[in-house]
Amino acid sequence: MKLFLKGDRCFKPSCAIEKRGTFPPGQHGREMRRAKLTGYAEQLREKQKVKRIYGVLERQFRRYFEEASRSKGVTGEALLTLLERRLDNVVYRLGFALSRAHARQLVNHGHVRVMRKGVERVVDIPSFRVQPGDEISVTPGMQKNIHVQEAIRTAAGRAGRPAWLELIDAENCRGRVVSLPTRADISPDIRENLIVELYSK
Repeated sequence: MKLFLKGDRCFKPSCAIEKRGTFPPGQHGREMRRAKLTGYAEQLREKQKVKRIYGVLERQFRRYFEEASRSKGVTGEALLTLLERRLDNVVYRLGFALSRAHARQLVNHGHVRVMRKGVERVVDIPSFRVQPGDEISVTPGMQKNIHVQEAIRTAAGRAGRPAWLELIDAENCRGRVVSLPTRADISPDIRENLIVELYSK
C-alpha cells in the first residue's frame, strides 16, 4: 500500500504503485503469487508500516508504545495519537511540507516556530509534542520557499487537513492545534491492534 513517503509524487498517476498495480514488484511480479502471511508476519509488517509512515526508529517507537500502554484508554489508539502529535507530523498535516521527511527537515533546520501560552520560539526537535492551543508557523525566511508554497497549494488535493488542526493564515504559514487527535482523524488503513499484539507477546 502507499505510505505517502514521496510527497506530491504519491498523489499523481505517475506514482509507481499506481502504474504497477497490486502484483509483487520485480521482473516476474505478474507471474508470482504472494505467499500467505503468518500472524507474526502480519503484526511485524503493520509495525514496520507505521514506523515508516511516521519516520521513527525501533527504540523510539518502542518508547511510544510503552508510554501508550501506561496511559488510560485503548493502547493502540493512544500510540497513534502520540505519533500524530509529533511536530514534524503536524507541520506536514497542516500542509506546510510535501511529506513528513520534508517536514522533518524544516524542523531540524530551525524553520518552524511554536507559540505556547503567548511565548513563541523556534523548535528544532521533530519529536516535540504539540498541545491544544499551540500555534505552529514557518519562519519568514522559508515562507516564500518554492517547496513550502507548493505544499500549501497542493495540500487540499492530498489528504486534506484533519479536524484537530486549523489553518489560521495560509500566506504566512500559520496554523493552530485545536484539540487532541482522535482515531477518526488517523488513517483507517492502520491496524494498530496487530502492533499491540506484537508487543504484548
